[in-house]
Amino acid sequence: MIILTKAEEKIMQILWKIDEGYIKDIQSEFPDPKPPYNSVSTIVRVLVKKEIVSFKQYGNTYLYYPLVSKEEYSKTQMNTLVRKYFNNSFKSVVNFFSESDELSVDEVDEVLKMLEEIKKQKKESKN
Repeated sequence: MIILTKAEEKIMQILWKIDEGYIKDIQSEFPDPKPPYNSVSTIVRVLVKKEIVSFKQYGNTYLYYPLVSKEEYSKTQMNTLVRKYFNNSFKSVVNFFSESDELSVDEVDEVLKMLEEIKKQKKESKN
């Protein structure tokens, strides 16, 4: 299971966006005030130790790139969320959001269409 701090996750969001980069490239993607170069470098090295990021060395410089895709990370985080907070029940997740006042009728319609498409695909794959 991948566990990232907020700072590590922010770096990963940047790496997923730019695909690969040097520390200065990662640092430049932060809003002002930008974190110090050494802080970014330290966090990236932690991500390398966690085997989430790797690098290519060019002389004394390092080009960093993610080893874990955003999709893989998102899936892991969602599964952890569902397991920890919804008793491993996707039905409970849907119920939770259905009770939210922030969900518009249009969004409910979109979700229903998505679920119908998933249902159709699952039925077809059984045949």
